[in-house]
Amino acid sequence: MKANFYLLTLLAFAFFACKNIDNQPIAEQPIAAAQFVANPQPVAEVAVKTLEIGSPAPDFKLPGVDGKWYSLADFKDAKALVVLFTCNHCPTAQAYEERVVAVVNDYKPKGVELVAISPNSPLGVLYDELGYTDLNDDYAEMIPRAKNQGFNFPYLYDGDDEQVSLKYGPVATPHAFVFDANRKLVYAGRLDTKEKPGSGGNADDLRAALDATLAGQPVATPTTKTFGCSTKWGWKHGDKDKATKEWNAKPVTISKLDTKGVQQLMKNEDSKKLRLVNVWATWCGPCVREYPEFVILHQVFSRRDFEFVSISADKPDQEEKALKFLNESHSAVANNLFSEDDKYALIEAVDKEWNGALPYTILVEPGGKVVWRHQGSVDFYELKKVIVEHGMIGRYF
Repeated sequence: MKANFYLLTLLAFAFFACKNIDNQPIAEQPIAAAQFVANPQPVAEVAVKTLEIGSPAPDFKLPGVDGKWYSLADFKDAKALVVLFTCNHCPTAQAYEERVVAVVNDYKPKGVELVAISPNSPLGVLYDELGYTDLNDDYAEMIPRAKNQGFNFPYLYDGDDEQVSLKYGPVATPHAFVFDANRKLVYAGRLDTKEKPGSGGNADDLRAALDATLAGQPVATPTTKTFGCSTKWGWKHGDKDKATKEWNAKPVTISKLDTKGVQQLMKNEDSKKLRLVNVWATWCGPCVREYPEFVILHQVFSRRDFEFVSISADKPDQEEKALKFLNESHSAVANNLFSEDDKYALIEAVDKEWNGALPYTILVEPGGKVVWRHQGSVDFYELKKVIVEHGMIGRYF
């Protein structure tokens, strides 16, 4: 009797384990995105050649942000197929995202499919190339980009070894490849000539190519030049390594700052930049854990109207200890140590709305207007979004 009870229990468990909350068998569900773990690798440098008109579409098997794997066979019924190489970080690619969504809305009812592929190796993207985005080109960060922008097409990752992208040969992002019903290449190039949103572009070149293809006519201009960010091939990791070494070799210093100096710092009247200020201390666990991310953030936006400034709340006689940590963090930015013992004077000088707990981070415009303030550990995705969407920064040229 007891054995039968255990057997029935196991069978019931197995049955419900094979169902999701919507009572659908797990085997029928797409592979969860979390099950794919990106592993970008350096690749040997080769000569990259863009696919020629008339060539067959190279096949692929790549993971999408929706957790599914895609190949050419998934689009076998399409009257025309657009393979668009794009990415998260490039300002030009971001400028065209809404137009790509509109193309899909307009042409999917006509039998056209569009699939986007990110060809970039995360190893080949320098920090200062991320100054127009809140998200880099990692697979994990492609997922929120697709969600935030309402992508209505598969967005695939090829950043591990870029073998698919090498077969197509995109020179920049975005770069569109249009294939006819027989999967022969009929167009390769730009979407249109108007990069900035609102400047009149409507993906006109891509639409013209699709209209001709659907009508069974040759594309009038089958190839066009493509403007955008160069493809970040895996062999460019050496550039990133070099940039990191150069940054780490920069001298790290610390200056004493009294109450009046902090007040002047927060007024931000001496710069024309967004100023991000982080108050930290060596004895504050959350402070030291997150601090290196601020240094990276400074590098990311270093070519924009932005600067990061640190203030240590360590005791004035702990300068050597604070400097040691800053050196370990390669904090080659404007570092300061509050020179007075009265920490409440520091609190009032930084922000009257701050209750004094560390860490504390505040973003101010020139003139001292507070854009963003946060007590406790920072969500850097949230912070980067605040920065890049500010009128002084922006996502586009």
